[in-house]
Amino acid sequence: MANVVVVGAQWGDEGKGKIVDLLTEHAEVVVRFQGGNNAGHTLVVNGVKYVLHLVPSGIIRPGKTCVIGNGVVLDPEAFLKELRGLAEAGVTVSAANLKISNLTNLIMPYHRELDQARERRKGNGKIGTTGRGIGPAYEDKVARRGIRVGDLFNRQLFEDKLRENLALHNFMLENFYASATFNFESVRDDYLRMGDQLAAHVDDVSVFLDQAMRGGRPVLFEGAQGNLLDVDHGTYPFVTSSSTVAAGACTGSGVGPGKIDYVLGIAKAYTTRVGSGPFPTELTDQVGKHLSSVGQEFGATTGRARRCGWFDAVVVRHAIRVSGIDGIALTKLDVMDGLDKVRICVGYQRNGQRLETMPGDPTVLDSCQPVYEEMPGWSGTTAGVLRFEDLPSAAQEYVRRLETLLGVPAAIISTGPGREQTFVRQNPFGV
Repeated sequence: MANVVVVGAQWGDEGKGKIVDLLTEHAEVVVRFQGGNNAGHTLVVNGVKYVLHLVPSGIIRPGKTCVIGNGVVLDPEAFLKELRGLAEAGVTVSAANLKISNLTNLIMPYHRELDQARERRKGNGKIGTTGRGIGPAYEDKVARRGIRVGDLFNRQLFEDKLRENLALHNFMLENFYASATFNFESVRDDYLRMGDQLAAHVDDVSVFLDQAMRGGRPVLFEGAQGNLLDVDHGTYPFVTSSSTVAAGACTGSGVGPGKIDYVLGIAKAYTTRVGSGPFPTELTDQVGKHLSSVGQEFGATTGRARRCGWFDAVVVRHAIRVSGIDGIALTKLDVMDGLDKVRICVGYQRNGQRLETMPGDPTVLDSCQPVYEEMPGWSGTTAGVLRFEDLPSAAQEYVRRLETLLGVPAAIISTGPGREQTFVRQNPFGV
């Protein structure tokens, strides 16, 4: 038995959903441990496309138990909509195969309004959030006024918390942001009604996971976003509001760090970023357009175009260090087919000084120039290739060079969007 954490090793959108779906063949429990419905995990199974925002990617495979941990912030309206979409797609979801921690904090309608009002007020200086209320929900959690899933089943406690929160947030919305405010009775009734629909799924997730592990059931922990969006270790303040590093799997689900056996980082064969913030290898030329169009680089959650650039080994080494990554799953190698030359950022140059690690100050990072190594591209196709030795020789050399620069193996390589367009060189579950 092994327990594996999957995290993004760049700025998110690396293809975690597909890799989690692939690895759930070897897991019995799949846990989402942070973020909210700002995630967009896309899976293509037997030609059918699924986009998941809150439900763990393991839900597509029969016989798996999926868990939403306490580190997630849950929008019940979005969650129930996602369940309806899965049912329409023929996916069975029940209390037996999908559990929600009773400690999970709720996203309330005033959180969404605050999120959007703040971005409007910041104008050109906006963070680039999804506007889903994720950040304000985490703020209330840290301020110890958050409303948790379990509160929905204690009506008096729920009403007391809601009144207190509305008094504060309605005041700010009306007097500082000149935005819409919310009615106590309307919000209360909506959330109590949705609570009734959630009730069957609610459980003590920490206890459930402990029992599962003691029973020898392998567990896969699924992160959202990427390490460079971590609230502590990312390009702050252009980050998300949760802990996206591997350690977040423990705090976000209620398991001890000694239970984790392997950390898999997901990285594209190039780099993308959504929203504002520094991006040293960003390309606005024809190569950038190639990566964007061939890679279909648009957010699964928001539809926003992703910024594209060359692979940044400095960024991924940073993720490997802060998350203790044991191996990389390299995705979208096929998107680079047909490029005459490929480049890898191996360091930064700033004010005549060479930097080998990523500076913590985003203004410094924004002023860094990438130092590139150039390698031959490949004219042959990697799409659908299922053995390393069958890749074009230049593609093999590219992967080997990445392994050398990163200091960890390319454990999994993805050569297309489908579940079957992937080959495993080192299975994180040790099988």
